[in-house]
Amino acid sequence: MNPQSSFYNPAASNGVGLMEIVFWALPGVAFFVFPDNLSFGAQVLIMALYAMSLGLILGFAGIVTLGHAAFFGIGAYSTGWIALAGWHEPITATFAGGAAAAALALVVGPIVLRLSGLPLMMMTLAIGAVLFEAANKFGWLTGGENGLSGIEFAPVLNLFPWSVFGQTSYLYCLAWLFVMFAIFRSLVSSPFGLALQGVRENALRMRLVGAPVSAHLIKVYAISAFMAGVAGSLSAQVTGFVGLDVLAIELSINGIIMLVLGGVGSIYGGPLGAAVYMVLKDFAANWDPYNWMAAIGLFLILVVLFGRNGLIGLGQRILPKAFLISLPGTQRMVSRRQAT
Repeated sequence: MNPQSSFYNPAASNGVGLMEIVFWALPGVAFFVFPDNLSFGAQVLIMALYAMSLGLILGFAGIVTLGHAAFFGIGAYSTGWIALAGWHEPITATFAGGAAAAALALVVGPIVLRLSGLPLMMMTLAIGAVLFEAANKFGWLTGGENGLSGIEFAPVLNLFPWSVFGQTSYLYCLAWLFVMFAIFRSLVSSPFGLALQGVRENALRMRLVGAPVSAHLIKVYAISAFMAGVAGSLSAQVTGFVGLDVLAIELSINGIIMLVLGGVGSIYGGPLGAAVYMVLKDFAANWDPYNWMAAIGLFLILVVLFGRNGLIGLGQRILPKAFLISLPGTQRMVSRRQAT
C-alpha cells in the first residue's frame, strides 16, 4: 500500500493523514486572521462544496458532465421559493434544496447515464441549457433576469443571527462542508465507493462480474446532486438572492476547472481547487478587471503541465513523506475495524 495515498484516496489508505488535519485547520485559522473577508470566505466554502460534489461523480465514477450547475441552481431556487413562501428555518431549507436537486437527478439520471463520453457531455449540457432558458422565460416563478430577492432566514439554531460581517455565514457553510465531506470520504472508502471506481475503470468488466452498474451510477449521481443542491441552497441563504447565474453553463465549466486545478480523483481535489481558483480570481480581478482570465488560464496551464493531477499531485511529489503518511493512531483504529 502506498503510504502517500492517504491524502489522495481514502479507499487506498489505512487512516487519517496528517495533511488532512492541517487542511481542516486552515479554515479555522482563516476565520481569525481574515475577519474582514468572511463573506468572501463563505463563497469560497460554497464553491468548495460544489466542486467536491462534481469530483464525486467525475473523479470516482467517471461521469463526465457539463450540466452540473443545474443541481446547484435547483437547490438555490428551491430554497428561495421556500423562504419567500414563509418558511425561514435555514437547516431544513438546506435539506429541501438538496432533496430537490437529488429528485431531479433521479428523474434524468436513468436517461442520461445510459450514455457515456461525448454524448453524455452533450446531453447534460443540453439539460443545463434548457433549465437556464426555462428560468429566464418563467419570470413569474424565478424572477427572470431580475432574480429572486428578499430571501431571509431566521438565525441558525435560533442562536446565531446573520450579519453583513459574515461570521455566521462562514461558520455555517464550513459546518455544512465538513459534514458533506465526512459523508463523501466514508462513501468513497466503502465497498460502494470501490465499486464506483471499478465502473470508472471498466464498466463492461463490472457488468460481467454481476455488479449493478446502472444502479450504482444513478445512486452516486443523486448523492452528488444532493451535495450540489446543498451548495446552491447555501448560496441563496448567504447572499439573500438567486439569479440566473446559478444555472449558467459557466458555473458548470468553472466546476471542472476547479476540479482539474485541485486534482481529479482526490477527495481534496475539489475543495482545494475551488479555494485556489476563487482566491486567484479575486486577486486577478482586482489587479486587472478586464484581463483577469489570462492570469487564471496561465496558472491552469502551468498546473496541468507540471502538476500531474493538479495541485494534489504536485503536493504529493514535493512535500516530505512525513506530511503525507497516515497517523499511527488512526491506522490502529481502521485496522481494528477491519479485523472485526
